Amino acid sequence: MKKVVMIIAQEGFRDEELLHPKVVLEKAGVKVDIASTAVKQAKGKLGAIVVPNKLVSDVKALDYDAVIFVGGPGCIQYWHDKTAHSIVKDFSASNKITAGICSGAVILANAGVLMGKKATSFPGDRQAMIDMGVNYTAKAVEADGNFITADGPASATVFGEKIAEKLSK
Repeated sequence: MKKVVMIIAQEGFRDEELLHPKVVLEKAGVKVDIASTAVKQAKGKLGAIVVPNKLVSDVKALDYDAVIFVGGPGCIQYWHDKTAHSIVKDFSASNKITAGICSGAVILANAGVLMGKKATSFPGDRQAMIDMGVNYTAKAVEADGNFITADGPASATVFGEKIAEKLSK
């Protein structure tokens, strides 16, 4: 069974960007863990309540086939976070799916793994992506090797489908 970890902010993750890909992945038979900075109730921007079952500090590439950084205003806490960047680099170095949706894609860019790669993000984060050497495409969903990025909530289901498709190969 494939395993994915979705990393969210404790406060202000984007509900659809967590829930829609999670449903798609689980329907595809993938086990999904949710990680955050605490294993207590986390609240989405639109009011979704979830309880993460893993601490971000305990996420190891060895344990998963993919990592997904969920966007929303709260994810900015991970933009310059050394632990988040270490996770991104470990998944990338292990040739595992490394994904980010909306502002979550900036975490991958800031970790340095998207330099020269095609990627997308929330349109308002375009310059942050370009400043980190990303070949910014502005597509709804972009895949370049094991990197999968998406522009926001409207693309959350297709983003999940792209990750599920890549995991099935």
